[in-house]
Amino acid sequence: MENLTVYHNYVYDKNIKEYNGTILYKKTKMENTSLQGRVKFLGDDKSNCTLSIHPVQAQDSGQLGLRMTSKNGKWMQNIVLNVSEMAPPPYIQLPPEIQESNEVSVTCLLNFYCPGYKIKLKWFLDGSPQNSSVTSTSLTTKAVSTQSILTFKPLSENHGKNLTCQLWNDISGELLSQKTVQLDVKHKPKLTTEVSPKEAIVKEGDSVNMTCKILSSNPEPTSIYWCKDKTLLTDPSILQKKQRMLTLTLSKVTKEMSGNYLCEAHNYVGSEKSQVILQVHYVPEPSKVQISPSPAKEAGKVVLTCISPANPPPTNYTWYHNRIEIQRNTNMDFQIPKVLLRHAGNYSCLAENSLGAGNIGQEAELDVQYSPKEVITEIQNPTPIREGDNVTLSCRYTSSNPSVTQYKWKPQGSWNELEPGVLMIQNVAWNAEPFACAACNQWCSWAPTVDLRVQYAPRGVKVLQASPSPEVHSGHRVLLQCDFSSSRPTDVRFFWKKEGIFLGEGKELSFDKISPEDAGNYNCLVNNSIGQSMSEAWMLQVLYAPRRLRVSLSPKDGVIEGKKAVLTCESDANPPVSQYTWFDWNNENLHHYHQMLILDPVKVQHSGAYWCQAHNRLGVGQSPPSTLTVYYSAETISRRVALGVVLCLAVLLLAFWGVKLQRSWKRIQSQQELQENSSGQSFFVRNKKVRRAPLAEGPHTLGCYNPVAEDTISYATLHFPVGNPDTPWTGDARNSEAQRPSLNRDNTVTYSVVQKRQGGDYENVTPDVPEDEGIHYSELVHLGVGERPLIQDTVDYVTLKH
Repeated sequence: MENLTVYHNYVYDKNIKEYNGTILYKKTKMENTSLQGRVKFLGDDKSNCTLSIHPVQAQDSGQLGLRMTSKNGKWMQNIVLNVSEMAPPPYIQLPPEIQESNEVSVTCLLNFYCPGYKIKLKWFLDGSPQNSSVTSTSLTTKAVSTQSILTFKPLSENHGKNLTCQLWNDISGELLSQKTVQLDVKHKPKLTTEVSPKEAIVKEGDSVNMTCKILSSNPEPTSIYWCKDKTLLTDPSILQKKQRMLTLTLSKVTKEMSGNYLCEAHNYVGSEKSQVILQVHYVPEPSKVQISPSPAKEAGKVVLTCISPANPPPTNYTWYHNRIEIQRNTNMDFQIPKVLLRHAGNYSCLAENSLGAGNIGQEAELDVQYSPKEVITEIQNPTPIREGDNVTLSCRYTSSNPSVTQYKWKPQGSWNELEPGVLMIQNVAWNAEPFACAACNQWCSWAPTVDLRVQYAPRGVKVLQASPSPEVHSGHRVLLQCDFSSSRPTDVRFFWKKEGIFLGEGKELSFDKISPEDAGNYNCLVNNSIGQSMSEAWMLQVLYAPRRLRVSLSPKDGVIEGKKAVLTCESDANPPVSQYTWFDWNNENLHHYHQMLILDPVKVQHSGAYWCQAHNRLGVGQSPPSTLTVYYSAETISRRVALGVVLCLAVLLLAFWGVKLQRSWKRIQSQQELQENSSGQSFFVRNKKVRRAPLAEGPHTLGCYNPVAEDTISYATLHFPVGNPDTPWTGDARNSEAQRPSLNRDNTVTYSVVQKRQGGDYENVTPDVPEDEGIHYSELVHLGVGERPLIQDTVDYVTLKH
């Protein structure tokens, strides 16, 4: 919204197509103008155009026009403003129907709300202010209002009363206006009754009037009637109806007319009741006696009640026993705290009240009952009872009221009752409990218990150890005692057995110095004239250190190597051995702590004597040595024979090679002596990496070609004849024959090559096995000019390595 103009009593000028009138307020994008200063714009530029005119005046009544323009268009909103000098009264909205005791909500509505003008709505019911109201306001484009809601529960007394809503100026406290409505409260009829005589108490034969009046009813009652003890009274001779009253008249009343009379009225809201209790006075009726309890139990409490209806109730009672007066009192009950047999008989009573005495009516008989008297249990067996016998018991009594109907026995069991009061106990137990019987009518009387005194052989026979220590060690003193729990008769004898063999008689069995051989199962026997009983086997354990140790071998007579040998340390100990220790023939601890020493596979080296030790918490035992013999197997013997043959052949071969090496050594020594006797000069030659053509072969070719040795440092020593040292020798293989010195000259040329072994160092020497790196020397002899030795020309290679 871009512009807003508020007109008062505006008109539309068709010529200029604009609205004319008094401008109260004008709002543009640039400014807001209130021409009279009383108009304020409270809305926004989008959807709320709320205006405030304060103070409003009576001349402001008329039409207000809100002229609004925006980018999308322009429009005019017409508002009718009615300003009165007096505040209008509020409007009260009532529910369609109001019923008593039902909660209702009443609304007081005023079509006015102004934030700057504080008002308040107050409620009054029949002049009394009501504070249980809730006030709310509404200021929207659809509704401007102030309302107050009063919630309350109306009563029948509020019917026809005024309910007022008042409008107050909350600031000045001035009453501005009010609205009053009359409540129409629907309620059930309200009744009251009048009785003549007033207390509704009359003597038998008199008359009485009871009138039921309706005080109020909305709507009017649909019915009204009288009832006696929930029975509708319809006899027109006793009923008279007039407007809102219904009268009940009773002439010559009788005691049967006493009771509750009820007047009841109805409408559609509900019903109301009013009660009258009519009391008719008369002398006591003929009496009768009621006994409680009946029949009565002896020694119990008995109450006798004299029943004689009267109004007023009787005040004096006279009691008779078998028509003899026994007591007078003011209580209708006659009590006997502890009834006895002499109290039995007929009882009657006489009652009196303020109108006179009644008559003695029907008598009542007091029947005193009791349980059976002097009950006893009798044993019918003529001789003493032994374990396993059949026993007959009978139950006797002297008197009973009423008669005995059954018998009971204890302890309970599968007994055979031959006839009522006679019991057969078959195969009586040695520990049979005392028996008792009861004779029963309505109550049971128990007889004293009778002990059967069953005779039996000794029971609970057992062996007791009287030694101070619970453990029995070898060499200690031990005392055993024979004990039993019961015996009838009590005269007994004691006997002892070990492993079923009789030892002797006596209550005690003693060992001054017990040994392991005394261990075993012991029984003691106790007998009397009825029979004999034996205890359970009592195990006597004697504790001792390991003894009788020996080493057993498996197999016994020796074992072949490669098989399994088992050595077992056998011992006798109690408690059992906790650890074994093994030793060999050198008394060396084998650090094996089990009972069996297993050698798998066994070797010849295992042959020898073995012994063991056994330990328990009482000590240590040692076995004598046992010898284990291990024999060679057939495979071992064959291998040893073959090894001997191989050794003999090796010795022969070494001898052969020794002779051959000795011969070679002598030949080398002779060659070295030749070289030492010769003279010459030495020099070093560095071989270049030049592949040389092999030398032409001739009848007297000297030297050999080895390509592997090209990358090496070669050393050569040339020995020249003494006679002509200045004459050089040219080592050209092509002119070897022309320049070769005479073979008769005593000159020698020796070649030596020093290098690390890299593979095949020499073209005609191949090692049989790989060799380590080292320094190798090779020598060619008898290549000089001179006289050769008288031996065959050869080339020897000697290899020396580190």
